[in-house]
Amino acid sequence: MAAAGALPAEWIKNWEKSGKSEFLQLCRTLSENKSHENVTFRDIQQALYELANHVVKGNLKHDQASNVLSDVIEFRDDMSSILADVFCVLDIETSCLEEKSKRDHFTQLVLACLYLVSDTVLKERLDPETLESLGLIKQSQQFNQKSVKIKTKLFYKQQKFNLLREENEGYAKLIAELGQDLSGNITSDLILENIKSLIGCFNLDPNRVLDIILEVYECRPEYDEFFVPLIESYMYMCEPQTLCHILGFKFKFYQEPNGETPSSLYRVAAVLLQHNLIDLEDLYVHLLPVDNAILEEHKREIVEAKQIVRKLTMVVLSSEKTEEKEKEKDKEEEKTEKPPDNQKLGLLEALLKVGDWQHAQSIMDQMPPFYATSHKPIAIALCQLVHVTIEPLYRRVGVPKGAKGSPISNLQNKRAPKQAESFEDLRKEVFNMLCYLGPHLSHDPILFAKVVRLGKAFMKEVGTSKKLNSEDRMVKFQSDGNKQEDKEKMEILFSCLLNITDQVLLPSLTLMDCNACMSEELWGMFKTFPYQYRYRLYGQWKNETYNSHPLLVKVKAQTIDRAKYIMKRLTKENVKPSGRQIGKLSHSNPTILFDYILSQIQKYDNLITPVVDSLKYLTSLNYDVLAYCIIEALANPEKERMKHDDTTISSWLQSLASFCGAVFRKYPIELAGLLQYVANQLKAGKSFDLLILKEVVQKMAGIEITEEMTMEQLEAMTGGEQLKAEGGYFGQIRNTKKSSQRLKDALLDHDLALPLCLLMAQQRNGVIFQEGGEKHLKLVGKLYDQCHDTLVQFGGFLASNLSTEDYIKRVPSIDVLCNEFHTPHDAAFFLSRPMYAHHISSKYDELKKAEKGNKQQHKVHKYITSCELVMAPVHDAVISLHLPKVWDDISPQFYATFWSLTMYDLAVPHNSYDREVNKLKVQMKAIDDNQEMPPNKKKKEKERCTALQDKLLEEEKKQLEHVQRVLQRLKLEKDNWLLAKSTKNETITKFLQLCIFPRCIFSAIDAVYCAHFVELVHQQKTPNFSTLLCYDRVFSDIIYTVASCTENEASRYGRFLCCMLETVTRWHSDRNIYEKECGNYPGFLTILRATGFDGGNKADQLDYENFRHVVHKWHYKLTKASVHCLETGEYTHIRNILIVLTKILPWYPKVLNLGQALERRVHKICQEEKEKRPDLYALAMGYSGQLKSRKPYMVPENEFHHKDPPARNAVAATVQNGPGGAGLPASLTINAAKLEESTTEETDKLKEKTQGAVKVINKAANATPKVTTSNGNSASNSKIIKEKDEKEKSGKEKDKEKKEKTPAAIPEAKALGKDGKDKPKEERANKDDKTREIKEKTPKSDKEKEKAKKEEKTPKEEKSKTVVTNAESKFAAEKEREKEPSREKDVAKDMKSKENIKGGEKLSVAGSLKSPVPRSETSESEREQKRRKVDTHSSPSHSSTVKDSLSELKDSSGKHYINHTAPALSKSKEREVEKKDLDKSRERSREREKKDEKDRKERKRDHSNSDREVPQDSTKRRKEENGTTGSSKHSKSESPSDSPRSNEKEKEKNKSKSSGKEKGDSVKTEKMEKSSSGSKKESRHDKEKTEKKEKRDSAGGKEEKKHHKSSDKHR
Repeated sequence: MAAAGALPAEWIKNWEKSGKSEFLQLCRTLSENKSHENVTFRDIQQALYELANHVVKGNLKHDQASNVLSDVIEFRDDMSSILADVFCVLDIETSCLEEKSKRDHFTQLVLACLYLVSDTVLKERLDPETLESLGLIKQSQQFNQKSVKIKTKLFYKQQKFNLLREENEGYAKLIAELGQDLSGNITSDLILENIKSLIGCFNLDPNRVLDIILEVYECRPEYDEFFVPLIESYMYMCEPQTLCHILGFKFKFYQEPNGETPSSLYRVAAVLLQHNLIDLEDLYVHLLPVDNAILEEHKREIVEAKQIVRKLTMVVLSSEKTEEKEKEKDKEEEKTEKPPDNQKLGLLEALLKVGDWQHAQSIMDQMPPFYATSHKPIAIALCQLVHVTIEPLYRRVGVPKGAKGSPISNLQNKRAPKQAESFEDLRKEVFNMLCYLGPHLSHDPILFAKVVRLGKAFMKEVGTSKKLNSEDRMVKFQSDGNKQEDKEKMEILFSCLLNITDQVLLPSLTLMDCNACMSEELWGMFKTFPYQYRYRLYGQWKNETYNSHPLLVKVKAQTIDRAKYIMKRLTKENVKPSGRQIGKLSHSNPTILFDYILSQIQKYDNLITPVVDSLKYLTSLNYDVLAYCIIEALANPEKERMKHDDTTISSWLQSLASFCGAVFRKYPIELAGLLQYVANQLKAGKSFDLLILKEVVQKMAGIEITEEMTMEQLEAMTGGEQLKAEGGYFGQIRNTKKSSQRLKDALLDHDLALPLCLLMAQQRNGVIFQEGGEKHLKLVGKLYDQCHDTLVQFGGFLASNLSTEDYIKRVPSIDVLCNEFHTPHDAAFFLSRPMYAHHISSKYDELKKAEKGNKQQHKVHKYITSCELVMAPVHDAVISLHLPKVWDDISPQFYATFWSLTMYDLAVPHNSYDREVNKLKVQMKAIDDNQEMPPNKKKKEKERCTALQDKLLEEEKKQLEHVQRVLQRLKLEKDNWLLAKSTKNETITKFLQLCIFPRCIFSAIDAVYCAHFVELVHQQKTPNFSTLLCYDRVFSDIIYTVASCTENEASRYGRFLCCMLETVTRWHSDRNIYEKECGNYPGFLTILRATGFDGGNKADQLDYENFRHVVHKWHYKLTKASVHCLETGEYTHIRNILIVLTKILPWYPKVLNLGQALERRVHKICQEEKEKRPDLYALAMGYSGQLKSRKPYMVPENEFHHKDPPARNAVAATVQNGPGGAGLPASLTINAAKLEESTTEETDKLKEKTQGAVKVINKAANATPKVTTSNGNSASNSKIIKEKDEKEKSGKEKDKEKKEKTPAAIPEAKALGKDGKDKPKEERANKDDKTREIKEKTPKSDKEKEKAKKEEKTPKEEKSKTVVTNAESKFAAEKEREKEPSREKDVAKDMKSKENIKGGEKLSVAGSLKSPVPRSETSESEREQKRRKVDTHSSPSHSSTVKDSLSELKDSSGKHYINHTAPALSKSKEREVEKKDLDKSRERSREREKKDEKDRKERKRDHSNSDREVPQDSTKRRKEENGTTGSSKHSKSESPSDSPRSNEKEKEKNKSKSSGKEKGDSVKTEKMEKSSSGSKKESRHDKEKTEKKEKRDSAGGKEEKKHHKSSDKHR
């Protein structure tokens, strides 16, 4: 309502009528309006002012106004004051006016209203003059003077109170009042009244009184309850700042240098702050030092700490040391002048002591982190506060069982932080307090332990709540929301706990003085964390915490310094004292110490053993930290995992790995982290770190993987667990029970057992195809071996340590492993094998329990039933692993049986058991004889030995029963094993390809197993299994298999060949053994009949003598392959063949000349590789030495197999051109296709192509390709013969020879053996073949020819003897041939073989196996023959490989023996001639060695020409050389037959051989053969002759010399 409208003019005019009531109404309304107080107040003022103004103006009478105002006064309490204000304003206004009337009106109005407003108020508000006119004062002048005096007195005159010395009585009474006994019912109010009286009575200074109250309070701190209210009441009388100023003044007093503020003052200030009697901001400014100074000091400390670190890490020379020490002393002296107290810290301590956490926190926030708590008193005060706060919770959950503990009394202070009753309460204050403490919790180990125990209790609660939750889940979710909330709370608390551990507990442990108990206490909590959290904490501790605080920086430097000191002095001798020092140091600073120790181990691997031994004084926490440090060291990205040569793994990694193995075995360290690390590395495709797993398993489980096992150890490894432990390892593996249990638990708890296996199995190929991309082949091989060995070792560990349930639960079925997890088959079966064995034995036990029948038959029957139950699903599962056509030849059952059995199932190592039992007996005898041993120890040891002996014997018995059961089972199964729906040869291929080869290189025991299994299949008389073929395929050409092995695989392959050779050698050694074990076994049938045939005919078997020929052929093949590998110059070939040769040394070489050939090649390797490749040199030297030591046991060829004297009844005959000839046996032999030479050249070519192609197929399928020989008519043979011819013939003889050349043929009648009809038909054909081959190979003199014609007339029953060339001479040619680089070499070989044949090397000889049967009897119908021929061609691989396998037997028996081909000469004459020749050749050989070497170099150089030129040049050169190199044995040989027909055939055969050997060149050679066969034939032949004449005296005599030597020996 506007003021103007407050009193309208109408109201004044009609005042008595309506105006008065309207005004009252207005005032009432305004008074009742409470909502807008200020507005109302102004409006009322306005209304009253308007009314008074009308009176002054004269519009209204003063009595009317006074009447109305007396009514209005009642509306409000402060109405009289408002009225006084209005009068005051009007007074000023009217005093200025000149109109006297208005002033009078005003005066009258005020006088009329005097009863409404008090005099006092008017005296305050109105002018003295107005007061005088109103009569309220007498004189205005006097009044003015009086007021000035009062004001001066009040504001300007200092009030003079009595101070202490002026009024000692008053102050004495005051101190008496404050110091009296306050225990009664004296209250602060009562005392306050007394104090007031004293102040009044004695005129005491109130500030001084307050100061004295504070002083007394300082002296009587226990009376908080009295003094605080007293001061609080007293402050009502003072200004608020007074107290703060007085306290500030007190603090200022102590800020002198060397001044020391008393703690009582701090305490009083703290209490006053706590009760909010003063503000911290007000007091803080009075305290010293200023914040900037504190910051500076903190920075200085950090710099000093860094300097100390620098000093410790610097290398100080002795002269400098003394100077340094002096300087340090000076500095310390300077420091002794104490700076004034830090009052802020003093106040902070007091605040903490009284429990005022809020203010304390505010002060700490003003300072750098941990600056305040780095002062011990503050840290201790804060610790005490934490003690008090956690007390109830600790008493409830933290106190260990049986511990009394000393309870902490509560602070008698309601304002202190609330005590924690639950874990949730810890979050409010306690965790915060601990964070401010940081590393300085180290000052209070007891609190440290309490906090850790609370953490442990919390983790326990988390664990139980998880269990409860999982149980609740089974029922139903009821309070889902609550549970979620609880879970979140738990998670928050857990993260808080981890934070506290990281920021407080671990740094505090660092600053504690080697407190092992704290370390163990902390481990109690840590072990409840998953290792991921623990390792994260250790990582922060090691890499970040130490840099966060100057104190920790110093500690780190000191720890490293101390560690260096200890490690320098650590040796095997002082392990104990050094170990104690390491233990001491490790309790507080394990991360720093272990980091240093590991860095030393990586540099010096000889430290490993002493360090491992010295770690026995560590705490559990330290062991865990050690595990983390090891993993961190392994994962160090800055370290190279390979040495600079990129062929070997770095030594630091090897050292760490062996340290890992040793330390994890010896001490109870958790393995999960390490195992997971290896798994993660494998996932990332890195296999270097498998080294660690290998070492850990080896040391913890005692499972060694080494290729250096002796045969005795291998044998022991095929027995039971006890025998393995006793005799299977190099070191006696003792006490691995606990450690292997720990390893098993770690694998199972973290589900790493199967993943690691699968990752390793997959990584084997990953090493080659992904990881090994850029790496050196040697390193790739190493990594592959490491990966494979670790897989074998790890699988072995799982098999022997996991319970059946665990194993079966974890390993999926074989098809899942292979098809879903892409595990290679060998590894998949390796993992599944123990499962099958467990399964079968448990089923067997069940069946035994179910039925108590004890007879052996019952047991066997039950065993077979359990096998069928377990293996039936496996048989079904394996079908998916291979293509359907595989199962045409071998049955899934056979495949599964092969892969599921082990050596344990096949044979009992009786020798091993006996050996170990005898060892124990010797031990017991030694114990008896030992006089020094105390009796009780004797008794113990004897008991141990006896128990072991009993265990071994029991185990042997158990294994024997098991093996018998297995053999019974195999006997029943065997008929369904090999189906041979295609051919026996194909069956053998599949068997070798899918079973033998993958498994024989898997492990050493598997290698032995494969050899035994082949023997077993033979012994079981398995249908459709040709033992002969199998062995032949294994020995025939090992080049490719050897070349494709890694180092360890080569070693295993060598073991396999060794075991195979052992069996063969046993059969070869004695006719009786052969007859007994092979005589009429289906494996030695030489005729391949239809599958239904039972094969009981003795005549179809290979007889003993021929078997010896076959064995010789195998030995020859091995030599050939070995020489080839040694001469390639390839690192892998040479290394692997040397490893294989070393392994098969017990059984090969047995034949002297083969041994000599090998010895020469190895000697050459030794010379060549000495500087270039030291590892090959070492291998070669090792083998060479062992080979020399075996020399006395080698035998001449004629002792190795039966060697006939020179043939006397040889017959010259025409070459058979017909397809089959009259003399073939009734049932065609394996070699029929080869023996039959068709009349046309096209057929020959076709056949040759087929054979070549077949070879390629076999090679691909088998990985053990065979060289297809044409029944021994290899290029080398013809070459050797040619050499011999050329050497001895004069030019005249050569001319004669050209005229005399006639085709030679084999008289078939002579080709049948002594046993006649009893011998296998197949064998007869083989012999035909052999004799023809001999004829073609062996040169014959004119005299011999005449003799042969005479002998043709003699009865056919007369015995004919085999005539053979010398194997050594063959080798000479072999060496020449194999010197060229491989591809060109093969091309050259082909060309040479063709040209040699063209040169007329076909010589006829009448030497055949004895045979009384006429040709007509054994002839076969033409049609039958053709049908068989088609059969053999239709399965190319069959025909070619079998041809190879059984026909090369002939070439060995035909080729390799010293061949006295001049029966007309008498023995003595023959010797004379030979002696002369020998002398001559020896003289020549010396002269020619140099020339030979030169030629060879030239030839090599020429080989770099174009492909076209290569074959021609090389053949030319070869021809020239071959003309002069050869033995003088056949000095009387001459007149080779040169019919074009035989020439062509010979050429085809040779070509077939070389094409089989080098598949890449087959097409090329074919083309060359075609181009050169026609027109060039004659010219080449002539050219050859003339060249040979020229070259005769100019080529190397090296080989010749060798041939002479060997011929001498054989004579």
